[in-house]
Amino acid sequence: MTDEIKPLLIKRYASRRLYNTETSDYVTLEDISGFISDGRDVQIIDLKSGDDLTRQYLLQIVAERESKGESVLPVAVLTDLVRSYTSQASSVVPQFLSMSFDMLRDSQSKVIDTVTKASPIAQIPGMEAFRTQQEAFFKAMTGGNWTPPGTPSAAPAQEDAPVTATESSEDLDAIKSQLADLQEKLSKLGK
Repeated sequence: MTDEIKPLLIKRYASRRLYNTETSDYVTLEDISGFISDGRDVQIIDLKSGDDLTRQYLLQIVAERESKGESVLPVAVLTDLVRSYTSQASSVVPQFLSMSFDMLRDSQSKVIDTVTKASPIAQIPGMEAFRTQQEAFFKAMTGGNWTPPGTPSAAPAQEDAPVTATESSEDLDAIKSQLADLQEKLSKLGK
């Protein structure tokens, strides 16, 4: 997504209904979650006060997904987050989390860039499978809003081959492992 695209403005009325200013219709939290999954940033403001409510609604979306069994955050990470609100670590936790996810996105992009077809490394047996697995993992981490390096951003996304249960499981295991590493770093930060 480019910096030129403005966030989708959602206005919350006194009735707590959410109004999409681009399409002039009411939306639900599920709709907003879909906009975000499609790569669109959103900004939710209270119509009367002008307060930015984006953080509140994003947390609500995460909480609803977690309660439906779409658990991404381990209990230990959630516990550490709660502790960070009551400790001196609260000043560094947001920056740490932001930097961690930025590093994750950057490192995945670099790995994919390194094993692209133009690279001599790509000629090593098994590298094509590795590249495909890394692309699938990165797409899973970004909600499907990632294109391989060198692909024009304006080009329509190509249909991927169906992901097998084994690939999905492996991707999930890799994500869990990386989140566990983040949780361990958070725990050390709080001490």
